[in-house]
Amino acid sequence: MALEDIASLRAIYSSVVLHPCDANQTAKLVVGMADTKGIVFLRTLRPNTPVIYGPDEEFEVGGARVLRSSDDDDITLVGTGITVHEALKAADALEEDGIAVRVIDAYSIKPIDVDTLQASAEATGGLVTVEDHVPEGGLGDAVLAALAEKDEHRRVVKLAVHEMPRSGKPEELLGAYGIDAEHIVAAARQLLPSEVTTS
Repeated sequence: MALEDIASLRAIYSSVVLHPCDANQTAKLVVGMADTKGIVFLRTLRPNTPVIYGPDEEFEVGGARVLRSSDDDDITLVGTGITVHEALKAADALEEDGIAVRVIDAYSIKPIDVDTLQASAEATGGLVTVEDHVPEGGLGDAVLAALAEKDEHRRVVKLAVHEMPRSGKPEELLGAYGIDAEHIVAAARQLLPSEVTTS
């Protein structure tokens, strides 16, 4: 149950860190790994996750995939691996209350898709990152580093695992450590201006 692996591998000079969220994306990224020079780390999942992507979709190292977006998005949710599925559930719940949500699958954590993240931060003003990893050195820190390249300061809430993990069913652990859809919804609501959450 490694929760510091992303940080460890991100710290290696010229490394690449990938974290797919479904089987088709994993297969495509494995092919991409073979064509990438240097150290490439692919973090995979054990749970039987829903398939989001078709078998013919392509994924570039250094890319991200915007799974939901509109011109009126109020907040951006950024996930990787298992938390992409939780972010999509959270988006469904928020949209039921009239809150427009952008969801990004940041499958390439290093290099990260700076342009997509900066554009989303500019469009929505705030981001919630969610990862099954310790808060130090993972997805949240990679997103903050990407946003720091611009002068504008955007609000970012990082959801991550803050305790020593224990064994359990995946859905139980996601809830126990505050990285499931319910906790993502709560974090997003705290980040949104009051006029958005009450409209």
